[in-house]
Amino acid sequence: MVVLATNFQQYPEVLIARPQGPVQGIHDLAGKRLMIEPQSDELFAYLQQEGIPLAGITRVEHSFEPQDLIDGKVDAISAYVTNEPYFLDRAGFTYHTYTPRSVGIDFYGDNLFTTEQEIKNHPARVKSFREATLRGWQYAMEHPEEIADLILAKYSQQHEREFYLFEAKRMAPLIRTDLIEIGYMNPGRWHHIAVTYAGLGLLPKNFSLSGFIYNDKSERDLTWLYVAGLLLSIVSAVTLYIYRINRRLTQALASSKQDHQLLKVSEERHRLLADNATDVIWMMNLDGRFTYVSPSVKKLRGYTSDEVLQQSLEQVLTETSIPIAEKALGESIAAMLAGQPFIEFRGELEQPCKDGSTVWTEVTTSGMKNTEGAFIGILGVTRNIHKRKQMEDQVRQLAFYDPLTKLPNRRLLHDRFSQLMAISKRSGCYGAVMFLDLDNFKPLNDQYGHGVGDLLLMQAADRLRSCVRASDTVARFGGDEFVVLVSELLADRPASVHQAQLIAENIRSALSQAYQLTIQRESNATTTVEHLCTVSIGVALFIGHEASQDDVLKWADQTMYQAKETGRNQIRFHAVHDGAAQPAVYQ
Repeated sequence: MVVLATNFQQYPEVLIARPQGPVQGIHDLAGKRLMIEPQSDELFAYLQQEGIPLAGITRVEHSFEPQDLIDGKVDAISAYVTNEPYFLDRAGFTYHTYTPRSVGIDFYGDNLFTTEQEIKNHPARVKSFREATLRGWQYAMEHPEEIADLILAKYSQQHEREFYLFEAKRMAPLIRTDLIEIGYMNPGRWHHIAVTYAGLGLLPKNFSLSGFIYNDKSERDLTWLYVAGLLLSIVSAVTLYIYRINRRLTQALASSKQDHQLLKVSEERHRLLADNATDVIWMMNLDGRFTYVSPSVKKLRGYTSDEVLQQSLEQVLTETSIPIAEKALGESIAAMLAGQPFIEFRGELEQPCKDGSTVWTEVTTSGMKNTEGAFIGILGVTRNIHKRKQMEDQVRQLAFYDPLTKLPNRRLLHDRFSQLMAISKRSGCYGAVMFLDLDNFKPLNDQYGHGVGDLLLMQAADRLRSCVRASDTVARFGGDEFVVLVSELLADRPASVHQAQLIAENIRSALSQAYQLTIQRESNATTTVEHLCTVSIGVALFIGHEASQDDVLKWADQTMYQAKETGRNQIRFHAVHDGAAQPAVYQ
């Protein structure tokens, strides 16, 4: 797949919630009824980053009827800012809106895609399709009333004219044709999106985007011209600012020695406040360079103010935080240069320390203006939230992971299962659930105690991790039972069964190797015990949402018990529903 262009610079999907009180936040959705579309990856990432697991909310199938929210059938819905608010506003319904952009998650929306094969075989057609589509969008945004009439006359009378005008108005700040060329894509934004998908388990870490972004080599690259113009504007603005500041200072100093003394006292007070504050106060000019950093940065990162003043934006942030900050900085500077209101940023960023560690911070920015009301730079405040993040991570670890094996627990398993079923429905490929139960485990506990049994479970967990891909999930279901979710098998059932057989056999072989368990005696002496422990595996294949999670897990569980009852150390598959023969049994 190759992405040709993007129409929406900001993703339109948000969460809209019923009012619950004067003080309300995203965390109030925990435990509530939520209508959310299965493939709302940005919203899933938003909830996950806010520490709200999908298992912790009641999922309701989306009806796409705002009236359900008004009637109280659900507490919140996923919605598009261009659509549902129109009907809620007309009904006089008060609501709260939560956007993933508040935590730095911002995907592109309404993307144009094709395949590498199509570009290779029909490059002219691809180029023409892209240009025609972008011209159409450009014209539509410049002539909203004409397009609204066209829709009503030739395409759909589902909505009234005011709805389409509302939709066009809400699209404008998402497309931003006033700032950038329609269809523009930043590779850094796509990298940020890939990192977010990796955090959701939908992509491997460090996934390569090589060749993913369309590049028409026949077009001249005029980026240098845009950059040169931007730099010229920035240099001109800074030069003008310095000239005006110097002129005002000269006039102030010449006018009165007393005024100079008052200015000095005022500066000393502000300097004293900045130098002794716990938070780091900093200023940045319009070319993205620091002009002031308070000494409190040494407590935060170990660097002195002078050292930080020499660092670039890339040097003060970790790799995953750089795209978030670059996007926010670019939007803020673009707005300032265009004479528009400053776009403030508030988000969490990770920063490197001088000793090699990292610290999580909360960064808030605002625009600085001169006395004539022109923007001259950015004022920022950075606060240490590392302990809070650690506590959140600990809570998340306890909530979603088994403390012994560090594998996902049942709650996270169900969340990953929902994502896997959505992927299967979208791709048309099979997925598999493998239910595992260790054989000959109870005698080990009976002879040596649960402490030694725990050692075996931890080793078994490590072996399981090594048998699957990063996109698959291994979870501890309870006791000596484990569940493996295998994603994106082939679309052909016999072929996918064969794939699952190979993976399951690899797991069976790995877990059946002898375990070397070191036992600590009361005398502090250690003894190594060798224990043989095989595994019985039940496998159930599924595709899309043709069956519920509970049904698929039940099939795999029942098939696992069949493997137990017929001799153990076996792999059995759930029977195919269409009457085909039972797949082969491995033992």
